[in-house]
Amino acid sequence: MIRSSYRKLRSFYHKLKFYYSVNWTKTLYFNFKKFPFEIAKKLPVFFYNKVTFTSIRGEIIIEGKIKKGMIGFGQPYEINTRHKGIAEINITGKMVFKGHAQFGKDYFVFIGENGYCEFGNMAAMASNAKLICIEKIVLGNYVQLGADSQIIDTNFHDMIDTNTGEKRKKTGPVFIGNYNFSGSRISIMKNTKTPDFCTIATNSFCNKDYISWGNNILIGGIPAKLIRENISRDWEGEKDELDKFLTI
Repeated sequence: MIRSSYRKLRSFYHKLKFYYSVNWTKTLYFNFKKFPFEIAKKLPVFFYNKVTFTSIRGEIIIEGKIKKGMIGFGQPYEINTRHKGIAEINITGKMVFKGHAQFGKDYFVFIGENGYCEFGNMAAMASNAKLICIEKIVLGNYVQLGADSQIIDTNFHDMIDTNTGEKRKKTGPVFIGNYNFSGSRISIMKNTKTPDFCTIATNSFCNKDYISWGNNILIGGIPAKLIRENISRDWEGEKDELDKFLTI
Protein backbone atom coordinates (compact mmCIF):
# COMPACT_ATOMS: atom_id res chain seq x y z
CA MET A 1 0.00 0.00 0.00
CA ILE A 2 2.85 2.38 0.87
CA ARG A 3 4.55 1.67 -2.46
CA SER A 4 1.31 2.24 -4.38
CA SER A 5 0.72 5.55 -2.60
CA TYR A 6 4.28 6.62 -3.33
CA ARG A 7 3.85 5.92 -7.05
CA LYS A 8 0.63 7.93 -7.17
CA LEU A 9 2.26 10.85 -5.38
CA ARG A 10 5.28 10.71 -7.69
CA SER A 11 3.03 10.62 -10.76
CA PHE A 12 1.06 13.58 -9.44
CA TYR A 13 4.28 15.49 -8.72
CA HIS A 14 5.60 14.95 -12.25
CA LYS A 15 2.30 16.06 -13.79
CA LEU A 16 2.22 19.14 -11.56
CA LYS A 17 5.82 19.98 -12.46
CA PHE A 18 5.08 19.53 -16.16
CA TYR A 19 1.98 21.74 -16.18
CA TYR A 20 3.78 24.34 -14.09
CA SER A 21 6.32 24.65 -16.92
CA VAL A 22 3.59 25.58 -19.42
CA ASN A 23 3.29 29.30 -20.15
CA TRP A 24 -0.48 29.37 -19.84
CA THR A 25 -0.81 33.06 -20.69
CA LYS A 26 0.93 32.68 -24.05
CA THR A 27 -0.64 29.27 -24.68
CA LEU A 28 -4.21 30.51 -24.20
CA TYR A 29 -3.59 33.74 -26.10
CA PHE A 30 -2.01 31.99 -29.10
CA ASN A 31 -4.63 29.26 -29.45
CA PHE A 32 -7.66 31.52 -29.17
CA LYS A 33 -6.03 34.17 -31.35
CA LYS A 34 -5.04 31.84 -34.21
CA PHE A 35 -7.71 29.12 -34.35
CA PRO A 36 -11.50 28.83 -34.53
CA PHE A 37 -13.05 28.27 -31.09
CA GLU A 38 -13.71 24.55 -31.66
CA ILE A 39 -10.00 24.00 -32.29
CA ALA A 40 -8.69 26.58 -29.83
CA LYS A 41 -10.54 25.07 -26.85
CA LYS A 42 -8.54 21.86 -27.32
CA LEU A 43 -5.28 23.81 -26.85
CA PRO A 44 -3.30 22.04 -29.59
CA VAL A 45 -0.28 24.35 -29.15
CA PHE A 46 1.61 24.61 -25.87
CA PHE A 47 4.28 27.20 -25.07
CA TYR A 48 6.67 26.42 -22.25
CA ASN A 49 8.45 29.01 -20.13
CA LYS A 50 9.27 32.50 -21.42
CA VAL A 51 8.68 33.36 -25.10
CA THR A 52 8.39 36.61 -27.04
CA PHE A 53 5.73 36.94 -29.73
CA THR A 54 7.33 39.47 -32.07
CA SER A 55 4.52 38.74 -34.53
CA ILE A 56 1.91 36.00 -34.91
CA ARG A 57 -0.18 37.60 -37.64
CA GLY A 58 0.65 34.82 -40.12
CA GLU A 59 -1.49 31.77 -40.88
CA ILE A 60 -1.18 28.65 -38.71
CA ILE A 61 -2.73 25.41 -40.00
CA ILE A 62 -2.92 22.05 -38.22
CA GLU A 63 -3.84 19.06 -40.36
CA GLY A 64 -5.07 15.80 -38.91
CA LYS A 65 -6.67 14.96 -35.57
CA ILE A 66 -6.44 17.83 -33.08
CA LYS A 67 -5.06 16.93 -29.64
CA LYS A 68 -4.08 18.92 -26.58
CA GLY A 69 -0.43 19.98 -26.58
CA MET A 70 0.36 18.17 -29.84
CA ILE A 71 2.67 21.03 -30.84
CA GLY A 72 5.15 22.13 -28.22
CA PHE A 73 7.32 25.23 -28.34
CA GLY A 74 10.02 24.99 -25.67
CA GLN A 75 8.89 21.48 -24.80
CA PRO A 76 11.03 19.93 -22.01
CA TYR A 77 12.03 16.65 -23.64
CA GLU A 78 15.84 16.87 -23.46
CA ILE A 79 18.53 16.22 -20.85
CA ASN A 80 19.10 19.92 -20.19
CA THR A 81 16.48 21.42 -17.90
CA ARG A 82 17.27 25.16 -17.85
CA HIS A 83 15.85 27.83 -20.15
CA LYS A 84 17.77 31.01 -21.02
CA GLY A 85 14.43 32.70 -21.68
CA ILE A 86 15.31 33.92 -25.20
CA ALA A 87 12.68 32.03 -27.22
CA GLU A 88 11.12 34.14 -29.96
CA ILE A 89 8.31 33.66 -32.49
CA ASN A 90 7.90 35.85 -35.58
CA ILE A 91 5.37 34.38 -38.01
CA THR A 92 3.96 36.61 -40.74
CA GLY A 93 3.79 33.90 -43.43
CA LYS A 94 2.24 30.43 -43.38
CA MET A 95 3.14 27.55 -41.06
CA VAL A 96 1.57 24.12 -41.50
CA PHE A 97 1.76 21.21 -39.05
CA LYS A 98 0.93 17.72 -40.34
CA GLY A 99 0.62 16.30 -36.83
CA HIS A 100 2.69 16.41 -33.65
CA ALA A 101 5.75 18.69 -33.62
CA GLN A 102 8.22 19.88 -31.02
CA PHE A 103 10.74 22.66 -30.51
CA GLY A 104 13.24 22.45 -27.64
CA LYS A 105 14.24 25.32 -25.38
CA ASP A 106 15.31 28.82 -26.50
CA TYR A 107 14.27 28.51 -30.14
CA PHE A 108 13.97 31.24 -32.77
CA VAL A 109 11.29 30.84 -35.45
CA PHE A 110 10.91 33.37 -38.26
CA ILE A 111 8.47 32.84 -41.15
CA GLY A 112 8.56 35.80 -43.54
CA GLU A 113 5.48 37.32 -45.13
CA ASN A 114 5.85 35.22 -48.31
CA GLY A 115 7.32 32.21 -46.52
CA TYR A 116 5.81 28.73 -46.28
CA CYS A 117 7.00 26.31 -43.61
CA GLU A 118 5.71 22.77 -43.15
CA PHE A 119 6.43 20.32 -40.33
CA GLY A 120 5.65 16.65 -40.87
CA ASN A 121 4.23 14.47 -38.11
CA MET A 122 6.65 14.07 -35.18
CA ALA A 123 9.17 16.50 -36.63
CA ALA A 124 11.31 18.15 -33.95
CA MET A 125 14.15 20.62 -33.51
CA ALA A 126 16.05 20.49 -30.21
CA SER A 127 17.21 23.35 -27.98
CA ASN A 128 18.64 26.57 -29.42
CA ALA A 129 17.13 25.79 -32.81
CA LYS A 130 16.93 28.53 -35.40
CA LEU A 131 14.48 28.37 -38.29
CA ILE A 132 14.36 31.23 -40.79
CA CYS A 133 11.97 30.78 -43.71
CA ILE A 134 11.70 33.47 -46.38
CA GLU A 135 10.63 31.21 -49.28
CA LYS A 136 9.92 27.57 -48.41
CA ILE A 137 11.02 24.99 -45.84
CA VAL A 138 9.49 21.50 -45.61
CA LEU A 139 10.39 18.92 -42.96
CA GLY A 140 9.12 15.39 -43.49
CA ASN A 141 7.70 12.99 -40.91
CA TYR A 142 9.96 12.07 -37.99
CA VAL A 143 12.67 14.61 -38.75
CA GLN A 144 14.74 14.88 -35.57
CA LEU A 145 17.35 17.64 -35.58
CA GLY A 146 19.85 18.05 -32.74
CA ALA A 147 20.59 20.98 -30.46
CA ASP A 148 21.97 24.24 -31.88
CA SER A 149 20.79 23.32 -35.37
CA GLN A 150 19.62 25.90 -37.87
CA ILE A 151 17.61 25.85 -41.08
CA ILE A 152 17.88 29.00 -43.19
CA ASP A 153 16.57 29.29 -46.74
CA THR A 154 18.20 32.63 -47.57
CA ASN A 155 21.56 34.38 -47.87
CA PHE A 156 19.86 37.54 -46.53
CA HIS A 157 21.91 39.72 -48.91
CA ASP A 158 22.18 39.85 -52.71
CA MET A 159 25.31 38.27 -54.19
CA ILE A 160 26.61 38.98 -57.69
CA ASP A 161 29.01 37.33 -60.13
CA THR A 162 31.82 39.89 -60.33
CA ASN A 163 32.72 38.80 -63.87
CA THR A 164 29.25 38.92 -65.44
CA GLY A 165 27.39 41.17 -63.02
CA GLU A 166 24.68 38.50 -62.74
CA LYS A 167 22.70 38.73 -59.51
CA ARG A 168 22.35 35.40 -57.68
CA LYS A 169 18.99 34.42 -56.16
CA LYS A 170 19.31 34.85 -52.43
CA THR A 171 16.58 32.36 -51.41
CA GLY A 172 16.04 28.71 -52.26
CA PRO A 173 13.61 26.04 -50.97
CA VAL A 174 14.65 23.43 -48.41
CA PHE A 175 13.20 19.90 -48.34
CA ILE A 176 14.17 17.49 -45.56
CA GLY A 177 13.09 13.89 -46.17
CA ASN A 178 11.17 11.58 -43.85
CA TYR A 179 13.02 9.92 -40.96
CA ASN A 180 16.00 12.25 -41.04
CA PHE A 181 18.18 12.45 -37.95
CA SER A 182 21.05 14.76 -37.08
CA GLY A 183 23.65 15.47 -34.46
CA SER A 184 24.04 18.92 -32.93
CA ARG A 185 25.23 22.19 -34.47
CA ILE A 186 24.25 21.48 -38.06
CA SER A 187 23.43 24.16 -40.63
CA ILE A 188 20.91 23.46 -43.38
CA MET A 189 20.99 26.23 -45.94
CA LYS A 190 19.03 27.22 -49.06
CA ASN A 191 18.53 24.63 -51.83
CA THR A 192 19.19 21.70 -49.49
CA LYS A 193 17.29 18.50 -50.26
CA THR A 194 17.82 15.27 -48.34
CA PRO A 195 16.45 11.79 -49.05
CA ASP A 196 14.44 9.67 -46.63
CA PHE A 197 16.38 7.95 -43.84
CA CYS A 198 19.28 10.39 -44.01
CA THR A 199 21.58 10.93 -41.03
CA ILE A 200 23.55 14.19 -40.75
CA ALA A 201 26.70 14.22 -38.62
CA THR A 202 27.40 16.83 -35.95
CA ASN A 203 28.90 20.15 -37.11
CA SER A 204 27.83 19.67 -40.73
CA PHE A 205 26.96 22.27 -43.37
CA CYS A 206 24.35 21.23 -45.96
CA ASN A 207 23.69 23.35 -49.05
CA LYS A 208 22.77 21.14 -52.02
CA ASP A 209 20.57 18.32 -53.31
CA TYR A 210 21.61 14.97 -51.75
CA ILE A 211 18.64 12.92 -52.97
CA SER A 212 20.58 11.26 -55.81
CA TRP A 213 22.80 9.59 -53.22
CA GLY A 214 19.84 7.42 -52.20
CA ASN A 215 18.17 6.58 -48.89
CA ASN A 216 19.87 5.25 -45.76
CA ILE A 217 22.98 7.41 -45.96
CA LEU A 218 25.22 9.25 -43.52
CA ILE A 219 26.46 12.64 -44.66
CA GLY A 220 28.67 15.13 -42.88
CA GLY A 221 31.37 17.77 -43.07
CA ILE A 222 31.74 21.36 -44.28
CA PRO A 223 30.25 21.15 -46.84
CA ALA A 224 28.53 17.80 -46.28
CA LYS A 225 29.84 14.80 -48.21
CA LEU A 226 28.80 11.17 -48.37
CA ILE A 227 30.36 9.30 -45.43
CA ARG A 228 28.58 5.96 -45.49
CA GLU A 229 25.80 4.12 -47.27
CA ASN A 230 23.34 1.52 -45.91
CA ILE A 231 23.07 3.05 -42.45
CA SER A 232 20.11 4.49 -40.56
CA ARG A 233 18.86 5.23 -37.09
CA ASP A 234 16.91 2.24 -35.75
CA TRP A 235 13.54 3.87 -36.30
CA GLU A 236 11.50 0.70 -36.03
CA GLY A 237 13.18 -0.20 -32.75
CA GLU A 238 12.75 3.28 -31.27
CA LYS A 239 9.53 4.51 -32.81
CA ASP A 240 7.08 3.48 -30.07
CA GLU A 241 9.28 4.85 -27.31
CA LEU A 242 9.91 8.02 -29.29
CA ASP A 243 6.18 8.58 -29.74
CA LYS A 244 5.60 8.18 -26.00
CA PHE A 245 8.55 10.40 -25.12
CA LEU A 246 7.65 13.30 -27.40
CA THR A 247 3.89 13.40 -26.92
CA ILE A 248 2.09 14.53 -23.77
